[in-house]
Amino acid sequence: MLYKTGGIKTLKLVELYTAMMKSRLIEEKMLILLRQGKISKWFSGIGQEAISIGLTNALNDDEFILPMHRNLGVFTSRNIPLSKLFSQWQGKASGFTKGRDRSFHFGTKEFHIVGMISHLGPQMGVADGIALHQLINKTNKVTAVFTGDGGTSEGDFHEALNVASVWNLPVLFCIENNGYGLSTSTKEQYNCENLADKGVGYGMESHIIDGNNVIEVYSKISKISKDIRKNPRPVLIEFKTFRIRGHEEASGVKYVPKELIDTWAKKDPISNFEYFLLENELINDGDIKSIKEILNKEINDNLEIAYNEDYPIANVEFELSDVFKKFEVKLISPSIETKHIRLVDAISEGLDEAMKKNDSLVIMGQDIAEYGGVFKITEGFVEKYGKDRVRNTPICESSIIEVAMGLSICDTKSVVELQFGDFITSGFNPVVNYLAKSYYRWGQNADVVLRMPCGAGVGAGPFHSQTNEAWFTKTPGLKVVYPAFPADAKGLLTASIEDPNPVLFFEHKALYRSIRQDVPVGYYNIPIGKACSLMTGSDLTIITYGAPVHKALEIVKNRDKYSFDLIDLRTLCPLDKESIISSVKKTGKAIILQEDSMFGGLASEISSIIMENCFEHLDAPVIRVASLDTPIPFEKSLEDQYLPYNRFEIELDKLLNY
Repeated sequence: MLYKTGGIKTLKLVELYTAMMKSRLIEEKMLILLRQGKISKWFSGIGQEAISIGLTNALNDDEFILPMHRNLGVFTSRNIPLSKLFSQWQGKASGFTKGRDRSFHFGTKEFHIVGMISHLGPQMGVADGIALHQLINKTNKVTAVFTGDGGTSEGDFHEALNVASVWNLPVLFCIENNGYGLSTSTKEQYNCENLADKGVGYGMESHIIDGNNVIEVYSKISKISKDIRKNPRPVLIEFKTFRIRGHEEASGVKYVPKELIDTWAKKDPISNFEYFLLENELINDGDIKSIKEILNKEINDNLEIAYNEDYPIANVEFELSDVFKKFEVKLISPSIETKHIRLVDAISEGLDEAMKKNDSLVIMGQDIAEYGGVFKITEGFVEKYGKDRVRNTPICESSIIEVAMGLSICDTKSVVELQFGDFITSGFNPVVNYLAKSYYRWGQNADVVLRMPCGAGVGAGPFHSQTNEAWFTKTPGLKVVYPAFPADAKGLLTASIEDPNPVLFFEHKALYRSIRQDVPVGYYNIPIGKACSLMTGSDLTIITYGAPVHKALEIVKNRDKYSFDLIDLRTLCPLDKESIISSVKKTGKAIILQEDSMFGGLASEISSIIMENCFEHLDAPVIRVASLDTPIPFEKSLEDQYLPYNRFEIELDKLLNY
């Protein structure tokens, strides 16, 4: 193997060798512990150490790296205490995830590392978000993110490269091409000679580097990174290497031809570099012995510390209290001065007030800049706040939600407008697997609001009319807000932006320009998790939210001989259970109205809550009324039939007369 030191000092060469040896010795120890049952799983990076060590040493310690399973050298090169890593792998309470996740599924802002999730792709977009923060704030920093040859087939990879290229983000996209994605060889994964060629399609500079040559990795990444800091842009790097061991140890390597393993074993990055250092008299056998002794002592001492750490003590209250980041809500009362405006105007004003109050807040979405968004909610924002903070995005919902997560890691709040709530399906994975779980897993909150224009009644058909809140109320770690009135929409939006946790903010399109109200001028907030009592009565409780609130108000006007408790939930998660239970205990009857289809909807959950808490107070069955269990049709008569309002009147009368 050819090593061109290019003037690199002997001390640095020995540091690189020592760092690779440290990673190798830890891996060898972990393989022993795996066989002893002291760790549950191991993804070996043996034979790939030069990539992690060379790249991490080429970057500054305050530059973020987003590694994968086989990048142990990234963690050890940032000098994370080994006892902390060992505790993590053993599931100890002192590990980075308190025993809630394993392997490298964690991050540590202290050491500027953000680990992967099993879905691989999202970390590429998260790197874009970190880099966007660096670009906006002109920090002259590089962000490096890893994926494997298999990961390049995922849509998130392509979305992330496209966004980075369009926005000139300072990201190093690093592909470890090690020959196999689990057991599938590269020949079955892609049909191009080099993965680096994929950069051409995105107008992106790309390089191929020998991933087993630590000097080449260190030298080239140092040079490229130095240039990116001066001239921000993304660069795609393909590291050619090989996976000597299985995808994980249980997989084995029977699917790999033995001659291929033998060929790459001769290219081992440590033994070859060691030979080079010895041949050039940069170290001697005594130095190597001393290095190994020191490293083995460090490993064994830290293992002993980890062995003595406690496993987590299962505690329901503690687990439930650690799903969301806690923060102090500071209520800001509305002013006496009001304006009579539409729901769409109130949302625009709430967003505008938040942009004024938080001068680092970034909003992103398709067509939201000069065009003002398809509903014109951000019209005029570019002129006020500039294109750094009001960003048009490509049509890639998944990557933009991941960008928002990356901004949050850098303590920057963002609001993402989904052009239609239906399109969240294209970004579902990062919402339910990244935003929702990060705080519980490793204490990193997702300070993100996703605005979700939704709902039927406007003849928009099956792809622009869904109200899909039940997909997210089921997912621990997400908050879901769904206002029905302009004043609530403004106050709840500002509260959602103040909240450091991920919030899905549903906005019913049919209400945008049909509902007006006196809305307080200026900044104020409304606490998330509190329902609103629109009517008080004794005969029956109506529980609803969103557009059905207004339909319910219309319908009960014609039944003036009865008095109703009418509850507008406003927030679906957290749900104001106390208001529901208190009302039903008083009236003895409950009907729940939702626009979403029936099966598996929120009405089912509310019905269960009532049955479990109010059974002895009920004078009639709890009734659920919802839209049909079909996709949403386009034609008006079909859409009217789909919606629940005619059925609601029938069921309401039945319940009143029960």
